[in-house]
Amino acid sequence: MREITYLEAIRESMSQEMRKDNDVFIMGEDIGIYGGAFGLTNGMIEEFGPERVRNTPISEAAISGCAVGAAMTGMRPILELQFSDFIMIATDNIVNQAAKTRYMFGGKAKVPVVIRLPGGSGAGFAAQHSQSLEAWMTHVPGLKVVQPSNAYDAKGLMKAAIKDDNPVLFYEHKLLYNTKGDVPEENYEIPLGQADIKKEGTDITIVATAIMVNRALEAAEELEKEGINVEVIDPRTLVPLDTETILNSVKKTSRVLVVYEAVKRGGYGAEIASMIAESDAFDFLDAPIRRLGGVATPIPYNPELEKAAVPQVNDIVQECRKLMNK
Repeated sequence: MREITYLEAIRESMSQEMRKDNDVFIMGEDIGIYGGAFGLTNGMIEEFGPERVRNTPISEAAISGCAVGAAMTGMRPILELQFSDFIMIATDNIVNQAAKTRYMFGGKAKVPVVIRLPGGSGAGFAAQHSQSLEAWMTHVPGLKVVQPSNAYDAKGLMKAAIKDDNPVLFYEHKLLYNTKGDVPEENYEIPLGQADIKKEGTDITIVATAIMVNRALEAAEELEKEGINVEVIDPRTLVPLDTETILNSVKKTSRVLVVYEAVKRGGYGAEIASMIAESDAFDFLDAPIRRLGGVATPIPYNPELEKAAVPQVNDIVQECRKLMNK
């Protein structure tokens, strides 16, 4: 199987769907000849033309409204916001229009829009361009929230998101864009709401999201040297959430650590932790549920402080040792 980057996998997924369905188009700031803020749409305007690779004004409020309106009239737009932080400017269209239209029209209206959101820290973009705000959107009924951690998942989940008749927020971690993985060239989909066991284990379950999946896997390698066998679960989609896979893992290992980049307070890890606590898996626990999230501070510009603000591999290792009383 060939190896391509996370960025290339998303581009390929969109291109394949655009070739199959003329209703699929992409829009956003500087996505045409410039290729987008991170170069993800490079070359697409040459293949599909300016009508289907639409450069927009610098107005998240305007372009999100256009995307939602296009979706309601039968198109399948993919909207790129340059940074996930900018979703605040588009919140009314996403939260009050896209998320509620199907309900308010008795299911007769569909809003098949995908909103791509490059997020996360580690790239030196400082406080206003490095946040992890996905938990905000999981609170809104009517929205689906996707967070792939590798190239294979990114391609399959993007295809499922494009074909979904509901608004899907597609969070892409900026540090993952250049990571490589095995990705089939042919079409395949990963259903939304299907978690993946990235590594099987017997002693501790780590439920990790986005780039924290990669760090959890690194931590698992380190812990293996100490005789601690870790299972790593990647939810892949936060809404809908595959609770069954997570709970079965917790019942098997009896210990669980939830790791996410967002600020620990109010982060989505709290939702996962409470879901476990309210289930029959709670009776299987041999230790309290632990959460590892970011520090409650704006993301610093200084590279070392930026690393200190969010969980790193060693932080995950230390938390697992605590769970094992080591």
